Amino acid sequence: MGPITLAFLLAALAWALVAAAHVRQKYPAWFWYLTGYPITALRVVRTWRKVAVLNDLAVSPRPARGLIGDLIVKGEALRLVAPRISFPKATRTGLSLIVRLHPGQTPTPFIQAADALAHAWRVHAVRVTSPERGLVHLLATAGDPLQKPGLASARVPLLSALLGICESGGAWVMNLRTVPHWLIVGATQSGKSTLLARIVTQLAPQPVALVGIDCKGGMELGLFDVRLSALATSRKEAVAVLDALVARMKLRMKACRDHGVRSIWDLPEKLRPVPIVTLVDELAELYLSDGTREGKAEAERCSVLLLRIAQLGAALGLHLVVAGQRMGSDLGPGVTALRAQLSGRICHRVNDPGTAEMTLGDLNKDAVAVAQSITPDEKGVAVCTGPDGGWDRARSHLTTVEEAHKAAIAHAHLTPELLDVHKALYDLGVKRDAGQ
Repeated sequence: MGPITLAFLLAALAWALVAAAHVRQKYPAWFWYLTGYPITALRVVRTWRKVAVLNDLAVSPRPARGLIGDLIVKGEALRLVAPRISFPKATRTGLSLIVRLHPGQTPTPFIQAADALAHAWRVHAVRVTSPERGLVHLLATAGDPLQKPGLASARVPLLSALLGICESGGAWVMNLRTVPHWLIVGATQSGKSTLLARIVTQLAPQPVALVGIDCKGGMELGLFDVRLSALATSRKEAVAVLDALVARMKLRMKACRDHGVRSIWDLPEKLRPVPIVTLVDELAELYLSDGTREGKAEAERCSVLLLRIAQLGAALGLHLVVAGQRMGSDLGPGVTALRAQLSGRICHRVNDPGTAEMTLGDLNKDAVAVAQSITPDEKGVAVCTGPDGGWDRARSHLTTVEEAHKAAIAHAHLTPELLDVHKALYDLGVKRDAGQ
């Protein structure tokens, strides 16, 4: 090989490396399809049997016990058969494959071996689900899409908010039409307040009424006051606002009954009332009692009213987004009853295992463990539930308070007037201009 040919080959290789780096940065999905997927798929096929044997995912066609004379001898099987797998199918962020279980096998060992599979295949993570009996679905993600939180493309209908991106690479969307009530928990600096700001930013341009309950004197939700139809800054005000919303809910029940429908969405458009989304920050402040008779009465009243809205509000256009730093049975039995009605769950990093268990434990134990593994450096990362009852790791788009405040000001003219709610606050001596 002459020096000119060698120089030409080195130059071509350099340009190929530059072009590959450019494609990887600008078109990561295409780079994965063309380079990463074929290599990883071959690695999965080549290492599957060995990985299955080492992680107790393979079984023996012969029993592990044998009879020698009058003795039963137990030993390790010498011939192990790994479950059959489908050829790995490419996805935008990784690959997926189906495992056909042997008789007697369950998905549990595969869930426990997920980390070992990720190391063997050199991918970021492996998620294990069971779509039907006898099958296990393995979804491998090549990289961590949550390292650079952004927004995946998605159409956002009415009463929906595009929050960020899921670990699977899909859009993280909160849809209040399909999942009407949500619980958000997270410690200080975990991303909870940023998520609330994102929700306000997304709902502000929509024809919906936003009601805020912030018992920290309105320090958080008060920043978006111009787009809130009402804002309660104490528990006494919260009781008045919730009372008015329940009364409005009863009027909507009567309207649906008079027209022979089961939901406000079945009413004629000109008669359909505006949807109301109630944002509650620091739920514990509504339940904690100062020991006085009045304080206990207010806490019990808040508990009853929130539960009524959660139980009956979905079909009547009343929705709850409840946030707090902790969620525990020590706040009272009303909290547990309310949690059961908040089918949407978002758990950021929390300070105590009980809060993660309270938030996700009744849905999926694995989600609790994943939520507890979120580190302080992973701001905005959370474990969230989906409309299908599953769960995913996700990260919210970084929306600053200033951006949310500007969005609230820009869409202040869309703020519906809830005169009955304003009257309830006015009777307590709270004077605010309508729509502010």
